[in-house]
Amino acid sequence: MYFFLSHLSFVDFCYSSIVTPKLLENLVMADKSIFYSSCMLQFFLSCIAVVTESFLLAVMAYDFFVATCNPLLYTVVMSQRLCALLVAGSYLWGMCGSLVLLCYALQLNFSGHKVINCFFCEYTALITVSCSNTHTPNLLFFGFTTFNEVSTLLIILTSYVFIFVTVLNIRSASGCCKAFSTCASHLTAITIFHGAILSLYCVPTSKNL
Repeated sequence: MYFFLSHLSFVDFCYSSIVTPKLLENLVMADKSIFYSSCMLQFFLSCIAVVTESFLLAVMAYDFFVATCNPLLYTVVMSQRLCALLVAGSYLWGMCGSLVLLCYALQLNFSGHKVINCFFCEYTALITVSCSNTHTPNLLFFGFTTFNEVSTLLIILTSYVFIFVTVLNIRSASGCCKAFSTCASHLTAITIFHGAILSLYCVPTSKNL
């Protein structure tokens, strides 16, 4: 659990470090412009952090499932090699998916000075100010975010269904409280993170059609 938490904290730290410096600069400086290359780099790195975090949360849900439902086999199932592969896979998918979106973003045309209606460079904000045909980029982004959300939430929900069934069968009240308290912080993080992603990016609009 602490191994996955360390990587989750690292990803959150990276995301804050990518977005916050320019945000603070915009709050105190009159010139709020950003270079094209810096904007694309900010988008790429922040996208990696968000996608990686979504899969790390799913991996942690699976880890809780194994620890709760198969505690005696935990060290066998969740070996160090498997844990490393799960974390590496989260980072790799985050990088590959973000790289594809970056390639499409680099093909967008921007004429003149454009105002991004957002406090950082994110994909939908870039598409909005682009002069290019944004039908394909919109569909790609909607499909990418929907796939990530459906796959990660499916893992999370399946894991927690088995966790709740197992916990409810625990006869000790203190044991139930301990198990639920362990999952409470994780569920809170999932609700906030995925709630924001679903409301912002996975709701079809006229631009996605």
